[in-house]
Amino acid sequence: MKVSPFYIVIFLVSVLISSISQIVLKLSAKKEYGSRIKEYLNPMVSGAYILFLSATFMTTIAYKGVPLSFGPMLEATGYVYIALLGTFVLKEKMTVKRLIGNIMIIAGIVIYAAF
Repeated sequence: MKVSPFYIVIFLVSVLISSISQIVLKLSAKKEYGSRIKEYLNPMVSGAYILFLSATFMTTIAYKGVPLSFGPMLEATGYVYIALLGTFVLKEKMTVKRLIGNIMIIAGIVIYAAF
């Protein structure tokens, strides 16, 4: 199967949307709520799950032009997105271990894509 750049972009955007969804859920978890129902049925949580569901549908569509063997490689970009979003949105520190880990992920993606 030929890899379509259009579907690769859809796949990468779906992974980014999924990563944003995870950040929104973490931001929601940091807040205090009056009850368990308010904790789970608030706009942030609902919005995050809608984003996650949208990302799932986008990934399914992307597999029309991306071979199954290529998918896990593209999905690994989520770790990079989370590290960047965590650093800039959540103000988490980018440690040396995290930086080396992300460099290894990117290197693995490049090596896999090259062969």
